[in-house]
Amino acid sequence: MSERDDILALMSHIETWVQELGFNGFGISTIKLDEAAREHQAWLDQGYHGGMAWLQENSTLRYHPDKLVEGTATIVSVRLNYLNEDLPLVPRLKEGNKAYVAAYAQGRDYHKLMRKRLAQLGKRISDYVLEHALHPAPNTRAFVDSAPVLERPIAEQAGLGWTGKHTLILNEHEGSWFFLGELFTNLPLPPTPYQAENHCGDCEACLQICPTDAFPAPYTLDASRCISYLTIEHKGAIPVEFREPMGNRIFGCDDCQIICPWNKFAKHTEESDFRPRAHLDNAELLDLFAWSEEAFLKHTEGSAIRRTGYENWQRNVAVALGNAPQDLRIIEALEARRPHSSAMVQEHIDWALMRQRSGTRRKRKIRRPSA
Repeated sequence: MSERDDILALMSHIETWVQELGFNGFGISTIKLDEAAREHQAWLDQGYHGGMAWLQENSTLRYHPDKLVEGTATIVSVRLNYLNEDLPLVPRLKEGNKAYVAAYAQGRDYHKLMRKRLAQLGKRISDYVLEHALHPAPNTRAFVDSAPVLERPIAEQAGLGWTGKHTLILNEHEGSWFFLGELFTNLPLPPTPYQAENHCGDCEACLQICPTDAFPAPYTLDASRCISYLTIEHKGAIPVEFREPMGNRIFGCDDCQIICPWNKFAKHTEESDFRPRAHLDNAELLDLFAWSEEAFLKHTEGSAIRRTGYENWQRNVAVALGNAPQDLRIIEALEARRPHSSAMVQEHIDWALMRQRSGTRRKRKIRRPSA
């Protein structure tokens, strides 16, 4: 068998292994990311990364995969669907007394699950390569949001989809409700010979629906205005201008995906680990606000929600309570929690109390100030 035939046989096995491990698609990219690096640096220069200082670090490793893992020649990019069937996304956004948690965070944290399966894929590839003497020292390393990796440009180059105007990867057959993961390897695997055509066209639904107007232009996200950033990554007080548009979103935001026409083709997940935990698909804000730190840690064990921490969790829920319909029970809960909260959380409780006592009605969204 020729070397080319050996590689083709390996690629056939990789396709089978990817399916067996539960991934919903894969592709191969090169390590040439010059254009993506320039775009990423320009985005950073605009300050659109907000307080995520780590995005400015390790640029050499981020832009040159072979510097991150020495000898890397190609990258296997995979995707895994996470949207649960019958998840009440839109109805939940309309129920002011209920909490909205981003669809990806309702079940088990995807990082460990995907990284473990990618490691298994890497082992199968290495074992096969050694068995058939295709390479004397095959090497693979798995990443899932765990290192400076430009995962979306890599996925796009691997043919998994195109970058939508909301900056997420879109697939014409699968929508955008999926996670991405990467397997770096020193094997010269044949790159995917095509890239998906951009099918966004003139549609700007995702840009227009954003509650905080976080898109200064198509294909550009100002993370410092994004509700996902504000409720998860942002530390400290949430700027007052964004509190009302947050509505009942206490962890993440899916509006730009919900409205996207391509997500009518989205496939539901078959992963039982991604099913909602702690009734987060139907949780009352008052019940979540009553959680002690011990209860928070218990209910979010193995969940991506742990990332925000208990103090920020209280902050987020307090804002949502301030946006909820006027209710004496909410006022009483806020007043009771205030003496036992940090100064930062107290600020948000005071804001929520002012709203509840005055019966202020929340607006649907805000607009970015004119330049």
